[in-house]
Amino acid sequence: MPTRISEVVRKAAFALTASTVLLLSTTACTGQSATGSDDDASKETTLTFWHAWSAPNEVKAVKSLIAGFEKAHPNIQVNVVGNMTDDKINQALRAGGTKAPDVISSFTTNNVGKFCSSGALVDLNPYFEKADIDPSTTFPKAMNEYTQFDGNRCAAPLLGDAYGLYYNKTAFEKAGITAPPKTWSEFAADAEKLTITQGNTFKQLGFMPNYHGWETTTEHYLGQFSPTYFDTAGKSTIATDPAVASAFTVQKKLVDDLGGFKKLETFRSTLGDEWGPKHPFQTGQVAMQLDGEWRLGMALDAKPDFEIGVAPLPVPDDQAAQYGKGYITGTIAGIAATSKKQNAAWELVKYMTTDTDAVVAFSNAIHNVPSTLAALKSPDLKYDARFKTFLDIAANPNSTTSPASINGGVYLTTVQQLGYDYESGKVTDLKAGLQKAASQIDTDIAQAK
Repeated sequence: MPTRISEVVRKAAFALTASTVLLLSTTACTGQSATGSDDDASKETTLTFWHAWSAPNEVKAVKSLIAGFEKAHPNIQVNVVGNMTDDKINQALRAGGTKAPDVISSFTTNNVGKFCSSGALVDLNPYFEKADIDPSTTFPKAMNEYTQFDGNRCAAPLLGDAYGLYYNKTAFEKAGITAPPKTWSEFAADAEKLTITQGNTFKQLGFMPNYHGWETTTEHYLGQFSPTYFDTAGKSTIATDPAVASAFTVQKKLVDDLGGFKKLETFRSTLGDEWGPKHPFQTGQVAMQLDGEWRLGMALDAKPDFEIGVAPLPVPDDQAAQYGKGYITGTIAGIAATSKKQNAAWELVKYMTTDTDAVVAFSNAIHNVPSTLAALKSPDLKYDARFKTFLDIAANPNSTTSPASINGGVYLTTVQQLGYDYESGKVTDLKAGLQKAASQIDTDIAQAK
């Protein structure tokens, strides 16, 4: 099973977005431009590739991926450096030098906007055009979107994550529920049916809706409502897009109907952490869980005493026809602007991100979602039958992601903070809260330019 980034590390990476913005804003595009690369990729050369994977099975998978590339390109050797944080990568992209990476991969799609706008990573569009590869028909729609900013495609997707619904089939049967919910109204009704109180707490909670729960962030909820986030002028639309208010309202009603914020938080504080064997879905304490594709293997490894079901997350009642979509994110790969070997680096990026056999083998090895449409349909994929739900979500053209921004994921932090304040009752006027948050997002973006 893949080892995903722990909650602590992910939150730290998210908090680093602001510092990343400051760091990359000083980054000059000192390397050669994509169209100006003059190294000969057919000559003997050595590339340096930095990545963030660290678990033994993942490190082994990366080595195998690179070995496949070196076999196909015997003149290019790759020096692989793993377990590199975004902070270290950002510093290297700024500084350059002989020990800096030529190619990087990052778990943080939120930084794509800054990677592109600062020139830290080169625009890959000329390379794709020269190779006669159309990203829009090569990559799933959401992945194609989160690897570019303002027409600059400075990254390519390197496997992805898709979010869906895990449910306790045994609990469903006991509650008389015959199928997973497809709309949020059905979901709310099922969550209440599945909830069993025990004194002032819960013997079984139908769903933990709080934003501090496991993967129940604002952007993951919002993904099912297909928000725009920004208009064509780059201004925040969270106060004017009805999808945003609808998502906040649905989540707040779940919180109130399932016991209230304080009761749910008290219960949550007694539960296991997201990455250990005592995850509350795996122990049966929570009957439904919003989570990514990696949860399936982790849950099966925990050997729960119930049957695990997997389905797409529900959609708004007025979007029932789009049931099957989900929120998509993933790992990205790009070429450092400071690299003097950008043509050779492109050969590596192209192989890792567009070669079907390579993408399929890497997906099989670390159990993440393939990042090309061809790989998603490959008969060589090996997976539990339930994993196909995530393959379908990734391929669904209605699936969504969070758009890139010039200051990274700062706007998502602002939206998430409003979520915390609204669910807890600190903010009671949602309309005013959204207007204030939108104004803050616009101010932050203006200051980042």
